[in-house]
Amino acid sequence: MSEDIKEKVKKIIAGHQMGVLSSVENNKPHSRYMTFYNENLTLYSPTKRDTEKIEEIESNPAVAVLLGYEENGLSDAYVEITGTATLNDSQELKKQYWDESYEKWFDGPEDPNYVFLEIQPEIIRILNMSGEPPQEITLEN
Repeated sequence: MSEDIKEKVKKIIAGHQMGVLSSVENNKPHSRYMTFYNENLTLYSPTKRDTEKIEEIESNPAVAVLLGYEENGLSDAYVEITGTATLNDSQELKKQYWDESYEKWFDGPEDPNYVFLEIQPEIIRILNMSGEPPQEITLEN
């Protein structure tokens, strides 16, 4: 993978914690806004264990994520990530990314319903880079 492209991707992701997660429900895309944390291009998204997205991912782990648009989007670079999602309920991860704003959904970082989707990217595309053609990288897991 070109380190230049990888650095561009990291920069875009670093500036955008909110994005769109699409999973598959009844063989059709199902999208929703989510919060994402990045660790070397592996994405983590907090969620409730008892949501339909968990059932969808258990049935079909293929997901897509969009991160990057701002305001009007006319010249904003963004990334499109396709990959595989799994459930991660690591207590270390739950403590690392705990935010007080999550208290309206969870009883704290020890809440068993507080879990993360771990998204391993397979293909990452950078789009809308000031007139440049899309750039794509394929990751081997």
